[in-house]
Amino acid sequence: MRRILCRFILFYVLSGPIAWGKDMEYNREQALFSADYIRDRIPDRPMVGLITGTGLGAAARLGDPKVLIPFSKIPGFSAATAPGQSGRLVAGTVFSVSFLSFEGRFHLYEGYPPRAVAFPVRVMQELGVGTLILANAAGGLNAGFSPGNIMIIADHLNLTGQNPLVGPNEPAWGVRFPDMASAYDPGLIRTAETAAGSVGASIQKGVYAGLSGPSLETPAEVRYLRRIGADAVGFSTVLETLAAVHAGMRVLGLSLITNIHDPEHPRPLTADRVIAAAKASAPTLAALIREILITEKSHGTL
Repeated sequence: MRRILCRFILFYVLSGPIAWGKDMEYNREQALFSADYIRDRIPDRPMVGLITGTGLGAAARLGDPKVLIPFSKIPGFSAATAPGQSGRLVAGTVFSVSFLSFEGRFHLYEGYPPRAVAFPVRVMQELGVGTLILANAAGGLNAGFSPGNIMIIADHLNLTGQNPLVGPNEPAWGVRFPDMASAYDPGLIRTAETAAGSVGASIQKGVYAGLSGPSLETPAEVRYLRRIGADAVGFSTVLETLAAVHAGMRVLGLSLITNIHDPEHPRPLTADRVIAAAKASAPTLAALIREILITEKSHGTL
């Protein structure tokens, strides 16, 4: 508690009155303050971090939770406003692997700046997380995909026009120009492919296109995304990945395919349909993540 109070006083002196939410700068001092708050409330240092998106809250509950904290209680966080996201932190242990899950995330389309979108990653970095799993609900672009497939992200296209690394570099967080040749860890991808067979998950592998949203794609945009090599599209994940790679984390990205875009025969899509499809497949995604953790633990990579 004394450590948190000292950070609060230092932060107040340096930055003036605190306004949590969209107006913060999300610098390291703020990340340290948030990390201290969480550290004092969780039983173990987290080895693995998990961020889940629309309708996928069940995938974040890997074991019996030891700690549940609403985002609104954590310094530097706001209550989740995206549909289908509970907006809370879950801490626990599964198969002797301590984890920290964020049920919900922040998005550009909510009005948050890029550094705010990546802020949970920075907090996990300060807590010592070395492996990060990012899960999202995405629209399928590849005609060979089916709703309910889980796409292992092999690479991404950042089409948001934003990057959380813009601005002064924080040397304690990473190098100025992080290499993105293997942003999604090849070893984790292989583990996920093997684990899928063990739990009976229907998987694909492909390229995720990250857009800012919130409007869904036009038929012309779907054709364009297909032409430039995207297999799935969504409004999250890429900025979190950029921050995680900068932080030196191993990253695994998993997209739950909720629907398939057909630009020649477009069908109206609602958020409710996406949420329902994601919730239906979230238990399978949770089983896959648990199997990945078992395998990684047995290999000594966690």
